[in-house]
Amino acid sequence: MSTEPSSSAADSSRATLAVTLRVWRQPARGQPGRFVDYPARGLNPNMSFLEMLDVVNDELTLKGEEPIAFAHDCREGICGTCSLQINGKPHGPRTGVATCQTYMRSFRDGETIVVEPFRARAFPVIKDLVTDRSAFDRIQQAGGFITARTGSAPEANSLPVPKDDADLAMDAAQCIGCGACVAACKNASAMLFVAAKVSHLGLLPQGQAERERRVLAMMRTADEEGFGGCTNQFECSAACPKLISQDFIARLNRDFIKASFHSAFRPKPNGGVGSG
Repeated sequence: MSTEPSSSAADSSRATLAVTLRVWRQPARGQPGRFVDYPARGLNPNMSFLEMLDVVNDELTLKGEEPIAFAHDCREGICGTCSLQINGKPHGPRTGVATCQTYMRSFRDGETIVVEPFRARAFPVIKDLVTDRSAFDRIQQAGGFITARTGSAPEANSLPVPKDDADLAMDAAQCIGCGACVAACKNASAMLFVAAKVSHLGLLPQGQAERERRVLAMMRTADEEGFGGCTNQFECSAACPKLISQDFIARLNRDFIKASFHSAFRPKPNGGVGSG
């Protein structure tokens, strides 16, 4: 029996793609930018989108041109660093994957692919495709923690957690902070991100001590950072690479209303009553 691959399989392994990249080039924060076209030929359909950008940058470097700046780290869909808008969609045409998990086989031979950074006032462009998403860090720092003492891991069964709550907390904890929810929203709202961070701690016993303070602080910080309001059109969950449900936004709203009500009647340090 012949061990040679079939002609169709061999042809498939040798198939290459040629595309045109229309890339946003911006030299620095606050400076004007523009789209520039770059041909990309001889591409393996099985390479990732980021590998393709590496190939294009190698060619630009050899020609003495400035390579395209883009952010990346794990390349495994875990860190959320590789946030790009591809043909108008955060992370590209596929659902439930980050840019680094998008492969060139998702595009047609000869296609023009428009690549730009996430567009939001709270995510200013640093250079080319790289944006400053430290606003998310500040939201997390405002309340995404617990004050339980650290140390050695406690016995797993010492603090029972209902399975439904544990499952929901894990669903929320999948958020990688990429910002796709913000980029997809016409209001540049960060509600899905905040909801995920608030919910995964608020669902667990360890997070109850700061539950109300957490939601108030994180929502206030999101407003201060310039994110827009939510109008419940669910573009955020549709674009999320971890498919985090918009149901967490409803949970966030309930927690926020309850915490706001309680804070209005909480005694002030000087003995008065107010929102303090």
